[in-house]
Amino acid sequence: MNAPKLGLQGLDIRDEIDRLRRERNAVILAHYYQAPEIQDIADFVGDSLDLSRKAAATQADVIAFCGVRFMAETAKILSPQKIVVLPDMKAGCSLEDSCPPDQFKAFRDAHPDHIALTYINCSAAVKALSDIIVTSSSAETILSQIPHDQPIIFGPDKHLGGYLNRKLGRDMLLWPGVCIVHEAFSETELLKLMAHHPGAPVLAHPECPAHILDHATHVGSTRSILDFALSYPADTMIVATEPRIIHQMEKALPHKQFIGAPGADGNCNCNMCPYMALNTMEKLYVALRDLEPQVEMDETLRLAAKASLDRMLDMAGRTVGQGDVGTPMIKAASA
Repeated sequence: MNAPKLGLQGLDIRDEIDRLRRERNAVILAHYYQAPEIQDIADFVGDSLDLSRKAAATQADVIAFCGVRFMAETAKILSPQKIVVLPDMKAGCSLEDSCPPDQFKAFRDAHPDHIALTYINCSAAVKALSDIIVTSSSAETILSQIPHDQPIIFGPDKHLGGYLNRKLGRDMLLWPGVCIVHEAFSETELLKLMAHHPGAPVLAHPECPAHILDHATHVGSTRSILDFALSYPADTMIVATEPRIIHQMEKALPHKQFIGAPGADGNCNCNMCPYMALNTMEKLYVALRDLEPQVEMDETLRLAAKASLDRMLDMAGRTVGQGDVGTPMIKAASA
């Protein structure tokens, strides 16, 4: 039996979180990239938008979002009447940071004939400046509904935008943002790993650069990657996204081997998101205890951001967050 996780003055943190969850009528959300102990205590584990929608459907008074800031903002956009806390408000996102609202507005103003199709990994302010928000699950379905002659700005992830351009034959104007986690994967080290495990499929998130996606058996959202891993017959799989999603794979299929794709030196932790790692069990306990730090949002901003999210949900048939809506790229595993 595992020893209880002790922290703050000898408290059993897990028991205290459970107590506060009941007292606060709180729901705890954990993204797939959170530490395993946080995933295990959460009420829901999943993709960011799916988590926000599930929380909105509960009768909870408090949402404790163990993820990053833009995810907690999305929860507040969908649940304005609920208190939303983020264990560490410094838990940001390199994609959000790459796209300041004032610069994005200037970019839009410079291209007035373009609509803005914006990845959900951005601030509420950028969502409010956008026409349609997309997720990695819904992007293909939504893009397929937009005429080819309609100029499009896609941001903030140039790799996801480039993947969509290549797959669907589009020519979207790409904002030059990247995810520091997916950018860190090394093609050379990946090829070495594939040589060590011949036939192992590579499962990759479309935030990866093209030179990583070129070797992928399956490209899809975090949920899609997990679903593929659970249904594919191989005994060993290589996972090219933030490696803490492997926790869910190993729980479901403990007899299989899941290997995180390597970074530049083949042995670094650069493929682990430093922002996601800022959330801890101790910080979650304090957030539930003090109901701080809270996500606050001006109502005008919230409604403007919600409009672009609602357009996404309408165009995607309101199935976003329940697995990929579009068809992921599939090819045979390398021999």
